[in-house]
Amino acid sequence: MSFVDLIGIWDQQASGELAHDKYQVQLSIESAAKLEALVELFPLRTREQLIAELLSCALDEMVAAFPYVQGERIIAHDEEGDPVFEDAGYTPRYLALVEKHIQRLRDQS
Repeated sequence: MSFVDLIGIWDQQASGELAHDKYQVQLSIESAAKLEALVELFPLRTREQLIAELLSCALDEMVAAFPYVQGERIIAHDEEGDPVFEDAGYTPRYLALVEKHIQRLRDQS
């Protein structure tokens, strides 16, 4: 690992706000075994850090996997002048809900 990599990790960890709510989950035996294997492979990461980082990655990938659904409203034109239609799928609603919950969680702190 280089200093650039290390600084990137520190920046990423320092820039996020932690929610005051704690979440408790019960894992399947297979998922628990996979988590314990990661704990052994990466002993400098706590179990909680690994869970938080894995969940963060999974949520980001899930959003990226939402399909684009072309809406009816034109929101822009591309460089060739073709219309760009709004996304009528899950992504805009999800992002709005995320912002709503960010505000709620910040207000609680």
